[in-house]
Amino acid sequence: MAKIWEGKPKGNGRRFGIVVARFNSTVTDRLLEGALAALGRAHVDADDIEIVRVPGAFEMPLAAKRLAETGRVAGVVCLGAIVKGGTPHWDYLSASVTAALVEASLRTSVPMTNGLLTTENMEQAHERAGKGNDNKRNRGYEAALAAVEMAELYSRLGGE
Repeated sequence: MAKIWEGKPKGNGRRFGIVVARFNSTVTDRLLEGALAALGRAHVDADDIEIVRVPGAFEMPLAAKRLAETGRVAGVVCLGAIVKGGTPHWDYLSASVTAALVEASLRTSVPMTNGLLTTENMEQAHERAGKGNDNKRNRGYEAALAAVEMAELYSRLGGE
């Protein structure tokens, strides 16, 4: 019978980083709140969380890579919001940031999750950042739980 590997949302004893963009802070602050709630739910101690604030989404991959390279964290949650404007800048930025996050994770072998919202308008961005304690709609919450699960899975696969 095949062996099935699957991570669990157990963050006990592990450190996590959160890289959050300041641009569109009305959205990213709510994503951060959701991520912190998820890490708490996964039993990650508040002292085991490092938050790195960067100017915008474009700066997230480099900061996430640098944080991962320190060896202090088992996973990195990346949070930002890119809202479509009147130019194609949105398309280029969304694709390049996403690709750079994937590359940073592969180069460092540290799980990184993508909590980068790419929306048509601010209303959609606010919907995806949840309202109040509605963590089921908060993509920051989802990204943080995924980071915990991937860190636990990576450890079990012999990655730590």
